[in-house]
Amino acid sequence: MYHDAVVIVKSVILIYNRVSMTTTSENSIFDTPTHRADSNVFYATMISSVSPVIDLRGIEKRFGYGDTQTIALDGVDLVIERGEFVAIMGPSGCGKTTLLNIIGLLDQPTGGEYKLNSKNVAKLPPGRKAKIRNREIGFVFQNFNLIHKLTVIDNVALPLTYSRGLNYKHQEKASKILTALGLHSREYYMPYQLSGGQMQRVAIARALANEPSIILADEPTGNLDSKNSEIIMDELTRIHREGNTILMVTHNPELLSYAGRVIHMKDGQIDRDIELVDNKAYATASKFKSRRKESRKRTWIRRRK
Repeated sequence: MYHDAVVIVKSVILIYNRVSMTTTSENSIFDTPTHRADSNVFYATMISSVSPVIDLRGIEKRFGYGDTQTIALDGVDLVIERGEFVAIMGPSGCGKTTLLNIIGLLDQPTGGEYKLNSKNVAKLPPGRKAKIRNREIGFVFQNFNLIHKLTVIDNVALPLTYSRGLNYKHQEKASKILTALGLHSREYYMPYQLSGGQMQRVAIARALANEPSIILADEPTGNLDSKNSEIIMDELTRIHREGNTILMVTHNPELLSYAGRVIHMKDGQIDRDIELVDNKAYATASKFKSRRKESRKRTWIRRRK
């Protein structure tokens, strides 16, 4: 009986090893299989390169009940491809920030389906959402939302501490990001010692700490003068060129020159969706689309015996 048990265990291990050779996971957060086994070969493809990074279907958001109910979003359908720079515009109360909060997993939709990297995330438990949000999404807010009792470098390292615990290397990484944003000499300043433009650059550095693929910016220049606004938008443009997907809520029509696509919202719905084909951001996004087309080509790989 003991001998039979050993044989069974060895067989299970052998089968597991064979499967693990032909099945991998592209993203440990979503546990999405990217390789399929076949008799002699397996077909390798990246699911995230085929599917949009953000896919909203019939998203609704209601506040209150009965006569006091307010409809913030009313059946929103929206698809965002990886590498796009999208500006969202509209009058106050049209649902822009609510839409951004749902995309950023900060708020729960009342109805509809939300897929992030092909994974339905609308009804995930809060802990799971927090994990995805921390690794996949960076936030830039109008009011900066820095912790005033922490130094600049500690503010930037905070997302790393949340996701990976205390580690001196987090300070090194935060320092490199701040240096890239021209804030090396301000690392040990307190937030109240900075100008508005400097605080927003610190907020951008914090958003980049975990190397997210998506940046959500809610009125990132709303509290800045024209000079600092230009600096911040140049930084977002540089980040976009490195491959990040950026969604930006703004009231300022002058900022549309930085985007490749603009979505106009009205009364909780998308009123217009326009591609700005003459802008540099559109050309940048098109390059990513061309690369995705190449990655979709089927590649058959002979499995080693």
